[in-house]
Amino acid sequence: MKRALITGINGQDGSYLAEFLLEKGYEVWGILRRNSNPESQTSRIQHIFKDIKLIYGDLTDISSLNSIIHQCRPHEIYNLAAQSHVRISFDMPIFTANVTGLGTLNLLEAVRLNDPTIKVYQASSSEMFGNSIDSDGYQRETTPLIPVSPYGCSKVFSYNISNNYKNSYDMFISNGILFNHESPRRGLNFVTNKVVKGAVNIKRGKAKSLALGNLEATRDWGHAKDYVKAMWMMLQQDNPDNFVCATGVSHSVRDLVDYVFSQLELDYNDHITQDEKFLRPEELTDLKGDSTKLRTTLDWKPDYTFETMIDEMVEYWLTHE
Repeated sequence: MKRALITGINGQDGSYLAEFLLEKGYEVWGILRRNSNPESQTSRIQHIFKDIKLIYGDLTDISSLNSIIHQCRPHEIYNLAAQSHVRISFDMPIFTANVTGLGTLNLLEAVRLNDPTIKVYQASSSEMFGNSIDSDGYQRETTPLIPVSPYGCSKVFSYNISNNYKNSYDMFISNGILFNHESPRRGLNFVTNKVVKGAVNIKRGKAKSLALGNLEATRDWGHAKDYVKAMWMMLQQDNPDNFVCATGVSHSVRDLVDYVFSQLELDYNDHITQDEKFLRPEELTDLKGDSTKLRTTLDWKPDYTFETMIDEMVEYWLTHE
């Protein structure tokens, strides 16, 4: 039986990946950071709690990573843990760099010292590109990395150090450059779920308005379920490589708002306000990924469209508080 270790198992991606790997017959281990409210940490994985093995650790503590790798002896590691909110990274740049950047180095060094044959998936991000866009309007594996946030800078470090360890120590490390991916499990401080739940609350009469930042920013939004499948596929190859994972279709925040409110028979113009506190000091305006390499090499394709993904999120919040 294959064993997989997931950092960030209690996040959106980690919970879907754990489900996926269990269905594949894996023994699944996950790392949790200890805090004073453990119940809040495991809400996304309660339904599989008895099927997975959880262990406390921290990417900023290499001694805990050494101990965990020695204990669970994984065949594959999926490094999904991070301070992943871009706007918050401007408020907490040092913490973001320590966890999202140096945390990756700690993990790779622990793998190198314990068992360099372990296959590692490193969660990279489209935020690494910043406003660097190829002439055809897309970002791909060869697009220059010019990040515009502390989060993006931290992810570039993780991307580069992963490539360095792969080449220097002959380790199997694949970077998945994932564009935005959403679901009902997305954190409520991310714009998709913020908009969906906010609109549902307005529909129910629990709120009258919803404050947002830049409505004209465009993103390439896919579903987290499709993207965790891509993560797994990247580690099933004979040789490691880096892949962009994206739908290739972008929508503006305004498009998102219009679609969600229309599904609820609301006019967003009556309810949406803009608040400067949600604007980034340096804005990333347009993200749209070219996943041709992933689709042709690994035969990956998404099952969800933008509309079916948002429909699922709307249905979830209409049936949950």
